[in-house]
Amino acid sequence: MPNDFAESAPPAPGTPRTGPARRLTVLSGPSGVGKSTVVREIRAHHPEVWLSVSATTRAPRPGETDGVEYHFTDDAGFDRMVAEGELLEWAEFAGNRYGTPRRPVEERLRRGEPVLLEIDLQGARQVRATMPEALQVFLAPPTWEELVRRLTGRGTEPPEVIQRRLDAARVELAAEKEFDVTLVNTSVSEVRDELLALILEPQV
Repeated sequence: MPNDFAESAPPAPGTPRTGPARRLTVLSGPSGVGKSTVVREIRAHHPEVWLSVSATTRAPRPGETDGVEYHFTDDAGFDRMVAEGELLEWAEFAGNRYGTPRRPVEERLRRGEPVLLEIDLQGARQVRATMPEALQVFLAPPTWEELVRRLTGRGTEPPEVIQRRLDAARVELAAEKEFDVTLVNTSVSEVRDELLALILEPQV
């Protein structure tokens, strides 16, 4: 199976970068907290921030395009990426696997581009182990009741999936202390600006 996630080879020694090497920013938090909405806001106003596109074994939803929302692959393709070390992190949720292709992230960090990963708790822990210099940001809901309202109000998933997400959310909220920074999502625009400031913060 061809490698759909390959990038150009790393620059040769002595090749100048387009900017200083950057620290990776990881955004995590429970399902329904608004991570995707905040990320879309950042990308809409600051396209220079590169958002990693995850690989997944999940089937595309209506309106999703391969290579835009996700790189869609089958179990065999995902197994190959895991075996060959092509994923920076990966996790399984609700019977589907999700992972971050490693090479595109490393390429852009070397070029000095700001990179943002939107991943779950399992993935954030794996990134912490492989890239301890990454800034880990936790997005929290204003209250538990608000998170429940957001999850149940979607109307796109069956009750058993919603219950799994709520159970997972309890675990994820308990892990908040593992992160470097916590942002509370009371206002999308405020959280967007706070997260952007962290992403673009000059590195010493």
